[in-house]
Formats: sequence, C-alpha cells, structure tokens
Amino acid sequence: MITDKTMMRSLGNEPPILADGRKAPDRREISLRWLSGTFLTGITSSLLMGVALFAALDGRQQLAIPAEAYAAMDPSARGSQPTAAAKRGDRILSPSIVAKPADRTIMEVSTMTHDGEKEVVRRQPFAHVKMTLAANHQPAEKYPSFDPLAIFSSEEADAAPPVSRTGTLYGSDVESEVALKTVDFPLKGSTLKFAPSMSMDEVEENVRTNGSVLTDGNTQLASLFYVDPRRFASDASDLDLIQGLSARVVEENMTVSAFETITDQTTEYADDVIPVRRATPIAAVLINAGYGKAQAEDLAGYLRPALDATDLQEGDVLRIGIIQKGENEEAKVVRATVYSRGAHVFTMALDDKGNFVKAYEPPPLAAVASAFDDNGTPVINAGRDLPRVYDGVYRAALSYGMNSTMIAQIIKLLASNVDFQAQLKPTDRLEAFFSVADDSGKATDDSELLYVNAKFGDAETRFYRFQDPDDNSVDYYNEQGKSIRQFLLRNPVPNGTFRSGFGMRRHPILGFSRMHTGVDWAAPRGTPIIAAGNGVVEKAGWDSGGYGNQTLIRHANGYVSSYNHQSAIAKNVSAGLKVVQGQVIGWVGTTGLSTGPHLHYELIVNGNRVDPLRIRLPGGKSLDGQALAQFEKERGRIDELLAKDNGSAEVAAAQ
Repeated sequence: MITDKTMMRSLGNEPPILADGRKAPDRREISLRWLSGTFLTGITSSLLMGVALFAALDGRQQLAIPAEAYAAMDPSARGSQPTAAAKRGDRILSPSIVAKPADRTIMEVSTMTHDGEKEVVRRQPFAHVKMTLAANHQPAEKYPSFDPLAIFSSEEADAAPPVSRTGTLYGSDVESEVALKTVDFPLKGSTLKFAPSMSMDEVEENVRTNGSVLTDGNTQLASLFYVDPRRFASDASDLDLIQGLSARVVEENMTVSAFETITDQTTEYADDVIPVRRATPIAAVLINAGYGKAQAEDLAGYLRPALDATDLQEGDVLRIGIIQKGENEEAKVVRATVYSRGAHVFTMALDDKGNFVKAYEPPPLAAVASAFDDNGTPVINAGRDLPRVYDGVYRAALSYGMNSTMIAQIIKLLASNVDFQAQLKPTDRLEAFFSVADDSGKATDDSELLYVNAKFGDAETRFYRFQDPDDNSVDYYNEQGKSIRQFLLRNPVPNGTFRSGFGMRRHPILGFSRMHTGVDWAAPRGTPIIAAGNGVVEKAGWDSGGYGNQTLIRHANGYVSSYNHQSAIAKNVSAGLKVVQGQVIGWVGTTGLSTGPHLHYELIVNGNRVDPLRIRLPGGKSLDGQALAQFEKERGRIDELLAKDNGSAEVAAAQ
C-alpha cells in the first residue's frame, strides 16, 4: 500500500542522485522541480510559437509593397495609403493600366528634303514609342550577342558620309507634295519684257465684258473710277447681273472662335478610369488611385447619398473627369460616373456655382469597357529575374517595330553613358522617334532615328539627330547642341583587361623603377585595337626605343594618342591617313620590350604624357552660330510633336 508519506518520498523534493555517488539512482524516482520546469518550458515555447505564427498570418495583408513594384508603378497612381488587401502569390504588383496610354503612336509629319536647287516638302509617317524595358517582351527576331568591339567600332575612314533621307521637319502641314525653289530677289529690275499698253477702247471692252463680276459684296463697281459707269450699261438680256455673287450659310447659335495656341498653362481635360476589384469604401478607392484624402472624402460625400451606399462593389467602374491647368496645379474633379457590370448607374457633374448635381451619362469611352482587361498590361519581372540592359534594349525595341540596324545605332550612341552588362531596373525606360514606311510602324533600311530619351536608374540621356548645314555631316546632339559622341575613348581595346596604370613602377624587364607613361590593356594576341578618336596618323611603324610596332594619331586641340607593342599594323594605316573613332588600326601583340601580349596606350597633350584614365577630356563637337539656331528650331519642332502626342494619352489608373 502506498501512503501519502511514501508518495512524497517516491516523488521527493530533492535530487535523487547523491553527491557522494554511493547510491545508484532509482529510475522510478524523479525530481519535482525538474518535472515542473520541463512542463513550464514546453508550455512557454508553445505559446511563443503560437503568438509568432498568429502574428505572421494576421499581418500578411499589411506587408509593404515591394520596392521594385512600387518603383515600377506610375507616380500618379501611387496612393497615400497602402492597398487594403493582397492576393496570395502576388510577389510583384504590376500596375494595371486601365485607360491605356499610347505607348506607340504613328503620326504623319511634314518633312523637307533637298533635291538639287529645290526643297521638296512631303508628309511621311513617323513612329513615337515609349518602352518599359523591364517588361517581358518576346521578339520574334533574333539579335546579335553582346560584343564590345562591335559596339565601339565604326566604319572605315573612306566610307561615304551619311546622307539624310528623311530631311528636316517642316514647320507647317501640307496636304500633298510641294516643291519650293528659292531665288534671289531682282534688285536691278525685272528681266521680263512688258506687253504694250492697252488702248482706251480695249479697256472699255474688257470692262463691258467683265463688269458683272466686278463686285464688292452686293455692290457692282466699275474698274475705271474716272469713267461714267452708265456707259457700260447693256440692254442685253443674257447679261447676268448677279453672276459672281455668292451666299454663305451660317448655322444658328454657332460661335466661331480663334485658334488657340497650346501652352503649358492651357487647360486640359482627361478621364481617369478606376476599376473596383473588391468591395471598398468610395473614399478608399479614390485615395488608392492617387487622389488626396481631402479631395477623396469630399467627392465621396457627394456620391454616397446618390448611390445610397458607402462602398463600391466588385465589378464597378468609377470614371472621374478632371481638368488641369499647368503641371504644377492640382487636378480639379468636374464629373464622376459609376458603372456596374458595364451599365451606367449614376453621373454627377460640377455646375456653374461649384456644386455637384445630377447629370446625363457622358459619351462612351472604350477604356470603361476594357477596365478589367489586363491583357495589354506588360508583366514586370522580379528584380532578380531581369535581364541585362543590352538584352532589355534589343527585346523591347524589336517588339516595338525597330530593326537591328537602328537598335545597334542606339547602343553605340548610349555606350559612353550606359553599362550594357548591368542588370535592368524596373524603372528603366527608352523613348524613341523614328521614321517608318507605313502605318504598320515597322522600321525599314531607309528609316532614320530622330530622337532618343533613355532613362537608366537616375541617369537620363536625351539627344536629337541634326544635319550640320556647314559640312552636311549628320550627328546626334544633346539639348544644348553638343555632340554626345566622346572626343576620345579611354580604352582602345574594348575586350581588354586593365593590367597596369599610370605612374612610377618597377619595370618587369629592366628591373629598376621608372615612370610608366601610359596604361596597359591585356588581351590575347591578335585582338583588334581601335582608334580612340578622329584624327590623322602621324606615325605607323617600328620604334627602336622599346615600343615595338607603334602608331601615333594626332587629334584636335593638341591631343596625340599612342598605341604600342602591336603584333601588326592595319593595312593602309600610314602617315597622313585620316582615321575615325572606332576604326581598327592594328592588333594586340608583344613586340618591343614586353613580357606578354598587351597594348601600352599613351595620351600626349601639348607634348606632355598624361594619365588617359584620369585626365578630363573635352566633349565632342558643339554647334554654334547659324547651325545652332537651326538645330534649336529643329529640336523645338520635335519637342512640340512629342508633347502633343503625350498630351493625347489618357490618364492611367492602378489597381
């Protein structure tokens, strides 16, 4: 029989293992303190895990929008409050563009080209594209793999200069082709012979014949004020006195207004279409679409009594009419319409007194019917899944109608400012304006690129095509009329690897320290070397001082570039030859005092050797005088066309 005393002894309140170790523990005997501690530890651990799991599950709808998705969204569509709910599996929230903006527009533009002594004005189609490079574009055409030499190299020096096929933009629209010819005004009198003067009888006969059409409104006139008009009266019945008189029919209540020039302060109207994907308060729908809290609450206060509800239901579409004057002023709401499953429910509009009153249904808008159609929205990839900049540019441009030749030209123009090996960012964009063959928007071999605006990260590059009237050369310039091409490249071996810099070092062959007057670019033997800039070859041959095969090119403003240790010099590269930037002038080797194949590249300025990687190089060609004035006029016409096209796009809303 087990008594209470025996039970207490069996459980015990002291450790059963004796300190002196003389007695083996009984496995049936346990410590009460150990047992209670074990239970408390287990209960506490379970509670902590439960609290953590509950907090994780309960807060899953309050997670912040991923930074990449937030950056990819249209700034106008970012609300001041986070989205109330999120679907499981939504790793990246792609913006749902309801009133889809025109990311590719085909427009007819009047251009002027020179044909001998004549200037021909004709209308040509142009494509204006705005590309999100991070979108999942799937072009059908293959594109070349990344090759830095192909990017920086250019045509040979004797290649024919580019010819402008598109011409310049004409300031006015023409309906058909027009040929213009400009001749000097004859200051010394006309060379044409005058016919003999008419006699008085001939004058009277002409007046008598044409008198009926010599009218001023409803009044018939005589051409000779000193002749009695009654002399030309006629009794002939076949003379129609009202011949030449015309009548103009004017509609009633019609007002003819003068043409208004579009400026930054011109009032513009737009429709903001907002789809409702779940039951949400009216004010929350407006706030999530980017409207201010006060403006949203005020508008919701008018809609609640009209709809007899505080929430908009799933499948509803809210159409907001807004007007805005200038980019810095807040948009003003003038109309609000609610649709349910495509059917009109209610419309209210602002009256002359500033109050919202019941109004008729506005004209149909295609964006309302396609509000829940997400097929036209590009899918933004996750940041770690984005391709390189080079691949993103090619895929997007091919999808938007550009050909490989035009894309390669864009790559070359951006090469000095953009790292094409870097990974794309969700906000990277490219805007282009180029000529096309027809309304299909596809570029051809005769198409020309007129404008590019590239945004990569925080850097933005914008340039315009222009033909200099002084030498008829075609180049691309920034807004200030400065060529975007570099004056000199810092690395004449695009595939090379940097090995040694400018400064004091121990010579690997001579064994003592001396000045290293250039930079070394290592590359396999036979790797092409390109000219760092436009110039004239001063020397092309062997150097007895240890440089081996050496080429010296003199550039403008006292700059000389030196290329040393070449395995061979390109054919026809000799003293006096003009070379262009990117032209292959030789191949990497190890001639002269060299321990391995590399290019020893030096830059000499006014006779002094300088560090090619650190010296501040001058920019490219800059326009001035009459050429700059013509460029600014051409740039203004392009900006005006693009601004007009951007202004016609409808406002986009995000879910």
